Amino acid sequence: MSAAREGLVVASHGRHCVVESSDGQRRICHPRGKRNQSVVGDRVLWKPAAPGASRGHGDEGTIERVQERRNLFYRQDEVRTKSFAANLDQILILLAAEPVFSESQLARALIAAEAAGITPLIALNKSDLVEPFERAWQRLLPYRHMGGDTPGQAHHYRVLPLSLAQCAEVDRTALLAQLQGKATLVLGPSGAGKSTLVNLLVPGAAAQTGEISQALNSGRHTTTSTTWYWMDAERSTALIDSPGFQEFGLRHIAATALAHHMPDLAAHAGSCRFYNCTHLHEPGCAVRAQVADAADATCQDGTISANRYRIYAELFEELSAAPRY
Repeated sequence: MSAAREGLVVASHGRHCVVESSDGQRRICHPRGKRNQSVVGDRVLWKPAAPGASRGHGDEGTIERVQERRNLFYRQDEVRTKSFAANLDQILILLAAEPVFSESQLARALIAAEAAGITPLIALNKSDLVEPFERAWQRLLPYRHMGGDTPGQAHHYRVLPLSLAQCAEVDRTALLAQLQGKATLVLGPSGAGKSTLVNLLVPGAAAQTGEISQALNSGRHTTTSTTWYWMDAERSTALIDSPGFQEFGLRHIAATALAHHMPDLAAHAGSCRFYNCTHLHEPGCAVRAQVADAADATCQDGTISANRYRIYAELFEELSAAPRY
């Protein structure tokens, strides 16, 4: 009986996944049980399928065990959990000046990243569209000023301008510096330029996607699932392309933990009069005391933007509500 070998899950579709072994070879693998417990980015132990046991073309294998994960990035609504990828170093949230992005969706993705302990990076595409970009850049002002030297905040969100249409070298250089040596999941709404970004940074990505799609018999482009791409021959820098989404549920996060995962609120939450303050109505709430006037979008002095606080209140209500099913 052959010994189990180590591998990396680089694509997944239904009960099948593609596992890359240490020599760079990739093969279709199937779970040992009925359900596929592995996600892209998982380190697994697998065994080659017994002679004649392959269900498709070429060499195949069986996943024996999923190794312990460093982290898992996922969303959860009332009905189901959707995992994006595991063992990530950072998440690149790609937005665009047009179409107008949803700040609520941005906040949800950032909260999920914080909860998973994964560093987020925000990039705003289409800087060549001068006026729309200026409006979008202004909307991101609270995120650009969040954290840094403010007491109580360990980090801030890095926000990069991009023009993927112009393939500006200065943009590409700045982005590559942030990606080097890391496994980065690219997340973004439709129209933000995710496919353009992947094809720009990973030559041959479209061909790889086609091969994986054909191997998995999905019969369609695998942007419907998550795919891992190496950006260098040394396989030290990876870009993970994820499917788009309309909703981003946060049911896996308790309402009472929400403020902890929003750095601008967390910086003041420890100073509230009550330890179990919801930051919604209690007297002596240090968070509400820092909420800026709706007309003030700068928030450079550690205040909390009115929009961010509104999103917090809406999410708190959503996560406090009893399931409808």
